[in-house]
Amino acid sequence: MGLARRRLWDLAVDGRMGWDAPRDSDGRRAEVGISTLGEAGGVEFCLMTTTNKRDYYDVLGIERDASEEDIKKAFRKLALEFHPDRNRSDGAEERFKEVNEAYQALSDPSKRAAYDRFGHAGVGANGGRGFDGYENFGGFGDIFDAFFGSGFGSQAHATRNAPRRGNDLQATLPISFEEAVFGVEKDLELNRVDVCRRCKGGRSEPGSHSSRCGNCNGTGQVRRSQQGFFGQFVQVTACGACGGEGEVISNPCSECRGQGRSRRPVKLAVTIPAGIDEGTQLRLNSEGEAGTNGGGPGDLYVVLDIEDHEVFERVGNDIHYSLPISVSQATLGAKMKAPTLDGERQITIPAGTQPGDRISIRNKGVPFLRSNRRGDQIVTVRVEIPTSLSGEQERLFVELAETMDENGAPTKGILGKVKDALTGD
Repeated sequence: MGLARRRLWDLAVDGRMGWDAPRDSDGRRAEVGISTLGEAGGVEFCLMTTTNKRDYYDVLGIERDASEEDIKKAFRKLALEFHPDRNRSDGAEERFKEVNEAYQALSDPSKRAAYDRFGHAGVGANGGRGFDGYENFGGFGDIFDAFFGSGFGSQAHATRNAPRRGNDLQATLPISFEEAVFGVEKDLELNRVDVCRRCKGGRSEPGSHSSRCGNCNGTGQVRRSQQGFFGQFVQVTACGACGGEGEVISNPCSECRGQGRSRRPVKLAVTIPAGIDEGTQLRLNSEGEAGTNGGGPGDLYVVLDIEDHEVFERVGNDIHYSLPISVSQATLGAKMKAPTLDGERQITIPAGTQPGDRISIRNKGVPFLRSNRRGDQIVTVRVEIPTSLSGEQERLFVELAETMDENGAPTKGILGKVKDALTGD
């Protein structure tokens, strides 16, 4: 930070400028930032700015010491709630963009550290140097250009015509529990801004071309001089004839209306790797919106929405299943079939199994990403107590209770009779 920036910042923070940052409707103070406009004659010119963006932690509804898992859960919940494909209410799309912006900043440790230290300025498009609306000087460069010559005003035109990368997109793709475990290729349909198929981005009808603007001679700027008390004052504005582009489209493309881009539906094949987890984002490079002025396309981020399974529950790379068994099976032991994602598997219930005991089936869980290993399936025993008994069953349970020794252990023979009564043998 230069001397002028440091001095201006100190004065603003300490309140010695007699200036109070604006507040929003909730009384929260807007963030204060310092942008460098330029340097001339050894003097650094600065601009103190504010932003009314909401705090990223408030946007996601989390505490500032939230863990990465807390951030991911909060993002997934809000992204599903406000996604434009699901929520058609007013403001849902803007809220969705706000949630995505907050997640992109807080999910990256380096960006989060910069945000915690510098606020929104720390994660701005220029690495924390600029603030909203002042990243490229804009009209302020024209003013400096009038006093100190060329070098400031030309930046506005250069920036306007510079290649710009397209916007990133985000889409939600629902998949089943099994598809998340074993992997799958799914089709994703969405509308996005692509390069116009008719003019190939040239903005003119095929066979015609743009021409240099005669009003500004291709510079995109018009300069007007005016003699004042202190000398000549030069005002630089965008050319009204070409809109600051420096060229005129005499025969604009009929499909994109001279924009070079148009919105159209596309279908993409998304490869989902085996073992993907809930809330994971897949990035498809260059599948976002088309850029302008020859800039490359943005990326597409696919958020996976995994459906719950009827009987299985995923915990990490293990799959949990609750197996109901009878009292006699828990007491005497049994061989039973338990469902897995690979089909039924026979397991052994040891004699004397207690409610809540767990039996592991090796390598029947979720595959580890980019690995041949799999987790286990954990079978939790749930002993079901009969709520109604036949006369014979009740008699046998009474007999069983009478034959228990002082340690609660039954004598031999009675357990077999109980099992036969319960199973109907």
